[in-house]
Amino acid sequence: MNEQDSHTNADNLSHAFDYLAKVFAARIEIHQGGDDAVPALPELAFYEDGSAFATFIEQHKPSFEEYIVLLLALVPHVMPGFLDTLFADLLPEKGRFAEFGGNRDNVNQLFQPTGETALYLLAGRDLNRRFLVQKLFAADHWLVKNTILYLQPAKPADPFFSGRIVLNPDYVELFTTGKISTPHFSAEFPAQQIYTELEWHDLVLSPAVKERIDEIRLWVENNHILMTEWQMAAKFKPGFRALFFGPPGTGKTMTATLLGKHTGKPVFRVDLSTIVSKYIGETEKNLSSLFDQANARDWILFFDEADALFGKRTGVKDAHDRFANQEVSYLLQKVEQFDGLVILASNLKTNIDEAFLRRFNAVIPFAFPNAQERKDIWRISMPPNTKIDGIEDPLEELARYELAGGSIINVLQYACLQALGRGRDRTLVFDDLLKGIALEMEKHGKVFRALTAVKTELAGI
Repeated sequence: MNEQDSHTNADNLSHAFDYLAKVFAARIEIHQGGDDAVPALPELAFYEDGSAFATFIEQHKPSFEEYIVLLLALVPHVMPGFLDTLFADLLPEKGRFAEFGGNRDNVNQLFQPTGETALYLLAGRDLNRRFLVQKLFAADHWLVKNTILYLQPAKPADPFFSGRIVLNPDYVELFTTGKISTPHFSAEFPAQQIYTELEWHDLVLSPAVKERIDEIRLWVENNHILMTEWQMAAKFKPGFRALFFGPPGTGKTMTATLLGKHTGKPVFRVDLSTIVSKYIGETEKNLSSLFDQANARDWILFFDEADALFGKRTGVKDAHDRFANQEVSYLLQKVEQFDGLVILASNLKTNIDEAFLRRFNAVIPFAFPNAQERKDIWRISMPPNTKIDGIEDPLEELARYELAGGSIINVLQYACLQALGRGRDRTLVFDDLLKGIALEMEKHGKVFRALTAVKTELAGI
């Protein structure tokens, strides 16, 4: 982000906090005068400068009450002493009113706005208006539903609205630095963004599979229109669930990353081994933040080796089995409630629980490539302007070996490195490719048998 971006964000936030100060001043004046009329304030305004804050306001068009609650949640992060200074200036003798609520459960004992702060600031003692303001913290309000902010639960026996108004850290970052950083992989965030430099023409799939993938792309690009403009939200379930199944190296991960690349949506691979905690109940905790962020930021979630959690469930033999099945049920619930695209990858369709299999929108087989598809993969994957010494029509010969696309890439890497080690200029040796094939087959427990009449040097394998 450049200096100008930072400057324009600061302009809008300075203006916004000045406006918030006027709202506090008006409420205090009304309180002291005993009149609970709605304070006379200037209309909402902001600089249309393309900054992150301005863009957010333009997109969501918050009401007066929504705007003020958003500022109450943001101000402690940007100007922590703002409200204490304001109370000192407006109420130098009396200090703040108890009606403003707030708490000081922080290191510096600074005033932190609570639900009570918003209720009194926006409604005073008017019960009807207070009940309307309460709806801003309801689960179905867009500020809460989109995980922008929420009301922290009150302490036991404390008034319900005495919890702090908490702003999602992503939006703190957005309204200050102008962008939201990608979360780092951790136990609390068990996912990592995956990318590809390849394009659709680099992906070799059968026409039938390409047609099914295109259906998913159409959903990603048009779901919002379908649900809103075509008014199908009440009839269609949210989100889209796809199962990719087939042997390793057949293009499941590459297809997922290409769907994200060409629809402009980040793709996050979920690490199921991190999610499955040895501590009972921890799985739900590990998943909650991930799905909340994915919903709010429009991510595609990719569960690789999905059998670990989505496989056939065990019988209940002890308490641990019962809790494990509960955690799987929770995960299935989160997947079904997710508004975006979830892709599960598995080696075998039969490994997936039948009850969940019925809930997929698409079940797509990634078959082992046939001879022609293998030849296309070899051709597409070769470094540009490279030739192969040692045989005529080498691609035809190479395609005879039953390898998946991922294995072909591994073989090519081996042969390219061998060529570079000999100082060869963009010339691969066919024997190196055969040796790479032998190594790859050995890795999968297969016996290599040369299918060509070319003399090879494979004694060391």
